[in-house]
Amino acid sequence: MILSNYHSHCTFCDGRSYPENYVVFALANRFRAYGFSSHAPLPFETNWNMSSTDMPEYLAEINRLKKKYADRIEIYTALEIDYLDWSYNASIPYFKNLPLDYRIGSIHFLPIADPLCEKNMAAIDGPFEDYDFAVKHYFHNEIQLYVRRYFDSLSHMIDDGGFDIVGHIDKIYMHGQHFADFSVSAPWYVKLLSDCLEKVAQKGLMLEINTKNWTKKQELFPHQSFLPLINELKIPVMVNSDSHYPDLINDGRPEAFELLKKAGFRSTRELIHGQWIDWDF
Repeated sequence: MILSNYHSHCTFCDGRSYPENYVVFALANRFRAYGFSSHAPLPFETNWNMSSTDMPEYLAEINRLKKKYADRIEIYTALEIDYLDWSYNASIPYFKNLPLDYRIGSIHFLPIADPLCEKNMAAIDGPFEDYDFAVKHYFHNEIQLYVRRYFDSLSHMIDDGGFDIVGHIDKIYMHGQHFADFSVSAPWYVKLLSDCLEKVAQKGLMLEINTKNWTKKQELFPHQSFLPLINELKIPVMVNSDSHYPDLINDGRPEAFELLKKAGFRSTRELIHGQWIDWDF
């Protein structure tokens, strides 16, 4: 099993430690490659996104680490970029022109009004209370409406492109599963996610197997029940911990590999000397 992680957060966003501490821990655990993917700037300030004014320092710091540890580990510079709508996503010139090794496309917010600002966002991630508030106040207390809106936005994100990896593709179920009218096995839900997975395959994108919640909650993104379909669609995958702490960069990885094997996978997509290749495990 090759050791790598391409989704992690540090003090430039909501991560809990400095970038070099992640590298030191990765080296101590014999990682081959490590990628930093701070939450990209938004058109409004939040407590967990990077500020655009910090971008030059972020790029410089990761480049410094690349040079310092070049003979010991491959380090990569990336961003996790939110899809808000057609006007703000990974495909806009600001992100396309940044010197990044790869980009992760994710959804954490659904805009529910203009302009694009935090008070006009329905939260996907974060506390359950915020999610519950969004369902009740913006979607008539109907979880299906909220979930359908999420997958509509996800479909647009895949179409608009500008990124390499789809991040935690179905994180909508993390809080959604606590509603009586929601189930990851419900036909309407299976259809929504399956349609997006087919589009991921058609676009030739990569998909992360996100293990952030595995140890505490046995939650995988995508849900493990969809792994056979992902394998059938021949979507290339990698295992990412979405870590916010250095000591969690490998959290859930062995378990995820076992689930991948059971679903028929024989390789993961790895960034080796700057090129994405399939690595058999």
